Amino acid sequence: MREWVLPYLNTNRGRMLVSVLLGVLGIGSGAMLLFISGYLISKSALQPVNIMVVYVPIVAVRAFSIGRAVFLYLESLVSHDIVLRILEKMRRKLYDILEPQALFLRSRYQTGDLLSVLSDDIEHLQNLYLRTIFPSVIGLAIYAIVVAVFGSFELIFGVIMALVLGVVVFLIPFLSFFFMRKHHQTRKKERQTLYGKLTDAIFGMADWQASGRTTEFLDEAVAQDAKMMRTERTIQGWHYLRDALTQLVIAVVIIMVVVWSGKQAEINVIAPTIIAAFALMIFSVTDALAPLSEAVERIPTYTDSVERIQAIERTDLPRNYRSGQAWADSRSAKIEIDNISYAYPNSSRDVIDQLSLTIESGEKIAILGRSGTGKSTLLKLLAGAIQPDFGSIRVNGQEMRSGFLSKAVSVLNQTPHLFSTSVANNIRMGRPSATDEDVMKVAEQAQLTTLIASLPDGLHTQMREMGHRFSGGERQRIAFARVLLQDTPIILVDEATIGLDPITEKNLIETMFAAAKDKTIIWVTHHLAGVDQMDKIIFMKEGNLSMQGSHRELMETNQHYKQLYTMDQGDSLQPSK
Repeated sequence: MREWVLPYLNTNRGRMLVSVLLGVLGIGSGAMLLFISGYLISKSALQPVNIMVVYVPIVAVRAFSIGRAVFLYLESLVSHDIVLRILEKMRRKLYDILEPQALFLRSRYQTGDLLSVLSDDIEHLQNLYLRTIFPSVIGLAIYAIVVAVFGSFELIFGVIMALVLGVVVFLIPFLSFFFMRKHHQTRKKERQTLYGKLTDAIFGMADWQASGRTTEFLDEAVAQDAKMMRTERTIQGWHYLRDALTQLVIAVVIIMVVVWSGKQAEINVIAPTIIAAFALMIFSVTDALAPLSEAVERIPTYTDSVERIQAIERTDLPRNYRSGQAWADSRSAKIEIDNISYAYPNSSRDVIDQLSLTIESGEKIAILGRSGTGKSTLLKLLAGAIQPDFGSIRVNGQEMRSGFLSKAVSVLNQTPHLFSTSVANNIRMGRPSATDEDVMKVAEQAQLTTLIASLPDGLHTQMREMGHRFSGGERQRIAFARVLLQDTPIILVDEATIGLDPITEKNLIETMFAAAKDKTIIWVTHHLAGVDQMDKIIFMKEGNLSMQGSHRELMETNQHYKQLYTMDQGDSLQPSK
């Protein structure tokens, strides 16, 4: 709370004081409205001879009714303005925390968990102000004013009111907090678990369907939802009991005020016409105090949200992480890999083991090998996402670092993220300042002209969630156009054509090589489609190079490669089913 709540309270204390003051004035106006109304009813029942006796109360009723609406509206306006300002700063702070970790988040968190933090926890903290802090402070202020008012008439009754109203203000909220703390935390975690699983399952729906486990997924979701509903019913049952207890105490307070004001009228301390005024006023006052229980009860859920955010904040960046020193803009990029080794944390085995390699500017390199041989790790090292434990990677003499990403290096992977916005905006993410002409130019290079012409709104056609409006090959071309718009001298390609049919794969590879003929391309793949267009082919084994050379050289000198290529070509020629 010290880092995610108190700083914003201190920064906005002036506005918050105004909001609390407006809230007190609004509730006070409502109390006075009922007080004057009670007096007016009682006075009118006595049939006063002069209408002027009730004229002033009538005017006061109008004034307080208008004042109540105006003050409460202004309080809502100011409090929401404060909360939106705070949320903006919280989102920016969270982004500043996530941004350096962006390359590593997917390996540490599930997509659903991250979305839950971004969409639920940060948004949930706005309720800390709107449903807990503001109502609590306003309620305590009203409580103090009411006790002071009654105490000014009779000290003993003021103390009694403080004790009885204290049940609503302090005791019931404490009981709510104590008994419901674990239930609220459980409900929130169950919601987040269900949200995370559903999100990840929806993104992987094709895998669920392909594996025939759709029923299993649905059964798990139903079971998780039923578990969450049991917790909801427990909380709701307490709410019914709590509200009944609160209303019982309020009824006792109203009876006490009626009895007390009657006795005060008997001894001529107040006029009899004030008895109804005091009784009605209590209704408005207690309405302001009743929400305090729910306000306090929610505190554990806010604490849980802050802890989840701080868990991400405390996540250490990978060892040897470097981000400084901007890329010295250049159209050429020579890569020198000098005796690098890398092992993942808590692993005793080097995934990359003393690997050295020089890639000239403009070269096209294919990296092949079985799963687990270090291909993807090498690509992360070349992107600057992770740094080698030993050795170095230099681009034009500069040590590779994460800051080079999107400046010197672009990445096209198997499942590029496409957003639910227009085709133009998805491509423009490669360079936000790009004009429509720039976007159309790279779209032509990616051979998207025919596709765009067939769309109802051309470049401005909406892509829908994850780009599902388009086929796999079309999505990859759009992602490739984004990469071309970044215009980096190095392009890293990680299994970008896997899952495409052979014809689509062949066409996409030809498009990519034609559009990026002057750029360095490093292509990680499991099979040999398009390798005949590569300047160099590298096979990795146990974190190092086991075979390298051009396609022609390997076909002539390496029988194993020739067999692999022949088999791969045979598989590629098989008709898709």
